[in-house]
Amino acid sequence: MNPRKLLDWRKLLIYSHRWMGIVLGLVFLVWFISGIFFMYWGMPHLTAEERLMRMKPLDVSTVHITPAEAIHYLELKNPSRLRIAMIGQRGVPATFGGIEHHVEQLGRRLAARGHEVTVYCRPNYVPERREEWLGMRVVRLPTVSSKHLDAIVHSALATVHAMATGHDILHFHALGPGLCSALPRALRRGRVVQTIHGFDNQRDKWGLGARVVLGVGAGMSRRVPHAVVGVSHLLAAHYAQAAPGRGVYVPNGVDRPAPAPAALVRKRGLEPGRYALFVGRLVPEKAPDALVRAFRQVPTDARLVIAGGSSFSDDYVAALERLAGEDDRVLLTGYLYGEDLAALYQHAGVFVLPSVLEGLPLTLLEAASFGVPIVASDIPPHREVLAADGPGRRLVPVGDEAALAGAVADLLLRGDAAQRAAAAQTAASVLARYDWDAAARALEVVYGRVLSGCAPGATPPYQPADPAPTDRSAPTPEPLLAWAPGDGRA
Repeated sequence: MNPRKLLDWRKLLIYSHRWMGIVLGLVFLVWFISGIFFMYWGMPHLTAEERLMRMKPLDVSTVHITPAEAIHYLELKNPSRLRIAMIGQRGVPATFGGIEHHVEQLGRRLAARGHEVTVYCRPNYVPERREEWLGMRVVRLPTVSSKHLDAIVHSALATVHAMATGHDILHFHALGPGLCSALPRALRRGRVVQTIHGFDNQRDKWGLGARVVLGVGAGMSRRVPHAVVGVSHLLAAHYAQAAPGRGVYVPNGVDRPAPAPAALVRKRGLEPGRYALFVGRLVPEKAPDALVRAFRQVPTDARLVIAGGSSFSDDYVAALERLAGEDDRVLLTGYLYGEDLAALYQHAGVFVLPSVLEGLPLTLLEAASFGVPIVASDIPPHREVLAADGPGRRLVPVGDEAALAGAVADLLLRGDAAQRAAAAQTAASVLARYDWDAAARALEVVYGRVLSGCAPGATPPYQPADPAPTDRSAPTPEPLLAWAPGDGRA
């Protein structure tokens, strides 16, 4: 082969990639400018009273239903079929990622309630081709698999596709994909709903430029969507103030766990109750590196298990692997799913989440549902789930590795039956307060309100079985653990 021709082909590839980057940059610039326009000179938002005045009055004398039943109808308790597009997630079936599990759990329930739910998927997350998953329609669209372009390019294509195919609701997830929400809102091609899973512009993995762009996305999220959903009370309260009448609280949920055999953890060289567990993406804001350093201060031969992987954070993961390699007790498993992950949760001595920033972490809800003692950083989303520091749960200051080590040692080495009983009470409360079925019903109400012109945040749509914080008087369920403190394993 002629080396000069090979060199020419290499140059051609380089130039083609550069031009592709320029074209994508121009496309993104259009979205960016439209976002600025709608954020500062955007469409006016009607108050709840103005929306009600513009609605056609319902003459109940011509309909054989009571006024209460009419309100029931307006809240979308009727069996009408909606076409709903989910945009911004990586895809389904969900493997890693809280947003993906959120969309899968709610999408499947909305589909079961008779709605047509379309979930847009990225080929780098869902490599296999499928048309349906758990009742949801699956649409795979291409993207640019890079840290900065992956989400925005795919979301832009998904937005155009959703508008072209006709949907009643375009539901965006997270701040970055929400940059695309201005177009359907401006063209009135369906109602726009956006779920905020966290303050993404504050995440450490992003550089200055990305934070500025996500800051624009945060500004758009306060003005563009017809409804803004916060998955935690902190997020919902922020948008209730920033977007009056449009901010609503619909949290993540958790399913009641099924028992998993201890053999699944023993095959990894672990003993039930003799390891601390971290589960999540390996990114700076979740601080697994701080946990590895803190664990060095715990005088034990018990293990530390880190279950997770990279999320466009390869450099951070490489540094974490080097750090973990200095302590033979630390085990990095990569991402785990299904029964393997359930077994790790169920048989852990303590679950640890030292995050600096969270929305409402599904891993914390899952660990709590198993009745496992928990150590978590003292940030609002964790306090929302755990209520306060107490038996079976510890809240430690963010970044305090000495306090983190002390809390882990206390629950892992000195845990007793009282700690486990308290953790089981927390499990009962979490299962009652964070309910996927209630969340799906609440989303149905939000969709109905935006379609009928009512203020989505007029009254709280989410009605769990137990809206109160952790109830210490509740009956304690039997823990799923296959071992007990005091049997020589802890």
